[in-house]
Amino acid sequence: MKIVKHSGSIVDFNRDKLRNSLLKSGADTHTVEDVLSAINEQIYEGITTKKIYKLAFNLLKKSSNSHAARYNLRTAIQQLGPAGFFFEKYIARLFISEGYLAQTNLFLSGRCVGHEVDVAVMKNDYVEMIECKFHARNETNSDVKVPMYILSRFNDLKDRNHLIYTKEDRISGCWIVTNNRFTSDAMAFAKCSGLQLLSWDYPEKNSLRKRIDTDHLYPITCLTTLTLAEKDKLMVQDVILAKEIINSMELLEKIGLSPNRVKNVVKEVTELCK
Repeated sequence: MKIVKHSGSIVDFNRDKLRNSLLKSGADTHTVEDVLSAINEQIYEGITTKKIYKLAFNLLKKSSNSHAARYNLRTAIQQLGPAGFFFEKYIARLFISEGYLAQTNLFLSGRCVGHEVDVAVMKNDYVEMIECKFHARNETNSDVKVPMYILSRFNDLKDRNHLIYTKEDRISGCWIVTNNRFTSDAMAFAKCSGLQLLSWDYPEKNSLRKRIDTDHLYPITCLTTLTLAEKDKLMVQDVILAKEIINSMELLEKIGLSPNRVKNVVKEVTELCK
């Protein structure tokens, strides 16, 4: 059976690929097979991957909100846009969870010109800059022009003192982080130039997806018990991670949630992050 991808290309329906993505949600094998059987009865020639995803999400949600939330992860990260400001704060949280200090939205003077820096992190007195490339569409990848451009900015900023954490901080490393993927040329250029890359599936053993799952760094946008408007209100209040809700339950009431809905949200977060 042929299906239509986001990009418009036509491919064969891959049941095993769908099964693997469902298993990554944390659902047990029996639930996954039930979902696959239900989808198999509803798909048709030419169905879009978006429609299949929506079917799978709704079926998982009937079984468990937390499984649906985990299955929704990539879409949830895209909802940290549209400009990517919250994605930058999210990436800062990710590095903080790994023992770094992090600051966002900096303006630093280079040797030639000034530069806006998305995130600056420090660990063991070693300061690095992070440039975030946020994409609102799955099929948009970061090509070789991205690391080439960012390398020039890094070269202009390094070897100079900056007031970030101390008066004499020097930027000694550079990361590029994207919620999608890098092209092979982009990865080759970054490796040759000493730039660190982090994407949805790269590096293979420590990708963005794996870091999120390992440390339970799920964004609040993946929660199924909150509306988009409610998520936006919480992010404006600097609640970026789902698990931060546990210590900010009063904010759920402030944005208008009933006691019963607060209970449902907390239950989903607890199951998602355990």
